[in-house]
Amino acid sequence: MVGTCAAGYDPTDNKVGDIIYTNTMIQDKTNENFGQHQYFWEAFPVSIGRNGVTESNVKTTYMFTYMDAEMERPSLETLMEDYWNLLPIYQPSIVDPETDLDIKRVLFAYFPTYRDSPLKPNWSRILAVGDASGIQSPLSFGGFGALTRHLPRLTTAISEALNKDLLHKDDLSLINDYTPNLSVAWMFQKAMSMPRSKNGVDPTFLNNMGEWTLMPFLQDVVRLHNLLGSLSRSFVKDPLFTPQIIQHVGLPVLTDWIGHVIMIAVYTGLHNFVSPVANFLLTLTDATSKREAILLNEKDRFCWRRMSEAWEYGSGSDYKFVNK
Repeated sequence: MVGTCAAGYDPTDNKVGDIIYTNTMIQDKTNENFGQHQYFWEAFPVSIGRNGVTESNVKTTYMFTYMDAEMERPSLETLMEDYWNLLPIYQPSIVDPETDLDIKRVLFAYFPTYRDSPLKPNWSRILAVGDASGIQSPLSFGGFGALTRHLPRLTTAISEALNKDLLHKDDLSLINDYTPNLSVAWMFQKAMSMPRSKNGVDPTFLNNMGEWTLMPFLQDVVRLHNLLGSLSRSFVKDPLFTPQIIQHVGLPVLTDWIGHVIMIAVYTGLHNFVSPVANFLLTLTDATSKREAILLNEKDRFCWRRMSEAWEYGSGSDYKFVNK
């Protein structure tokens, strides 16, 4: 990801932002040995709504792409050069960024992501949180929005681990447990990236992706009925696009993805039918101290609570839609 915060944009065209926007075809850099990749954009107006400000010529813009970590991939310097060249196309109110913009700050960074997440603790008494933990997708907003969604679960689990002295790496690994909807979200990144050696791909392939790809990705919450509904609507709207997705990501990746979709269904069932009973029994054992040692010991109760939370968050059932 590369970008800037700068003044000099047209204030009348700086009212709303973009989350994921693309206006160019797949970039073919095979002649430079960089392969192919697709650029996406984000833009956010600065200061509007603060202290009554209704117009601002300051805007933050980011250009980013999803790719593997092969050494032959373009450097951040190369991406930054493309950013300067393509920015006037994305923001037509400027012609030359060097003369038209007053640059406030420049950002350039890699966001490493891992397919096998969450990342299990390797040592006792040490727990990774936030992006480092892999419990949310850093592909979407750097993981910040998803981290706030996990805060109630994390604070409860960490407090219990500290109070009960359950700080072995095996205990802590239950806090960062497998969540199938996160593994499903990884498939969206795979679909939006371009392998370096890919040939014969339609240059407009990624531009044709619909809401079934973008919306769960942006919200960082994948639920079974939303996912299947989006997929079915996408297939009805464009039946020929589905084979292109399969060809692009490959059958082994698709098969693995279907397995995680099935696990979302399993987790949804466990959350809806097993968790209420388990949580009720845990409440009874907590309230009756004389029976705690008989029904479940502290470690077992800790495990059950973490499993119940994994079923809730792993199925996306923690998401609460608020209609304003």
